[in-house]
Amino acid sequence: MSIKLGVPSKGRLMEKTFDWFGARGVQLSRTGSDREYAGAVEGVDGVELVLLSAGEIPRELSAGRIHLGVTGTDLIREKLGQWEQQVAELAELGFGHADLIIAVPGCWSDVDTLDDLDAAASAFRAKHGFRMRIATKYHRLVREYLMDVGVADYQLVDSQGATEGTVKNLTAEAIADITSTGDTLRANHLKILSDAMVLQSQATLFRSRVAEMSNEDRAAMAALMETLQLGD
Repeated sequence: MSIKLGVPSKGRLMEKTFDWFGARGVQLSRTGSDREYAGAVEGVDGVELVLLSAGEIPRELSAGRIHLGVTGTDLIREKLGQWEQQVAELAELGFGHADLIIAVPGCWSDVDTLDDLDAAASAFRAKHGFRMRIATKYHRLVREYLMDVGVADYQLVDSQGATEGTVKNLTAEAIADITSTGDTLRANHLKILSDAMVLQSQATLFRSRVAEMSNEDRAAMAALMETLQLGD
């Protein structure tokens, strides 16, 4: 047995994660070709590197198939209901920052806040006979957020890619999506509501609360946490 550490399998998230661990004395590396999802760990014993997509890591943590995983806060909270019961947040890693926001067409000059959106949604339904559509892939997070702030006259429509284009394509009236710079939103003539910050996300190290561990695994976990200078 060994502690399984799930890390994003490619791109800047993988590179930044490797850098973060490396700066703390644990060297992570990819082995084999770019098409192989194999890796190595140096600097601590009893830890196995598992390369996965960031979107798969919440599922693997909740199933107990990996003990630790690096992924975005947004993915954990979207994919795992009652996430605190399934995983524990160990450390924010300081990269992969992105905000989950709600944006509307820039030409909606009288819609700048959530109260404005609520009023616009009611007027939209009265005029068109159906609820305003908000395109997103973050259904759980957006639904819970809008419930908390009292916006109800809307419907969520699924968008798994190019969410910013749904308004231009007339498949939605507004969007809820992740953004880091806002450039794509502006390019699609969308504006962020001034008080609609659904979630501020970044890459974070999580521990599974349900993964089984032997005594050897517990010792390896403790050694890893000590090396990383984290409380377990």
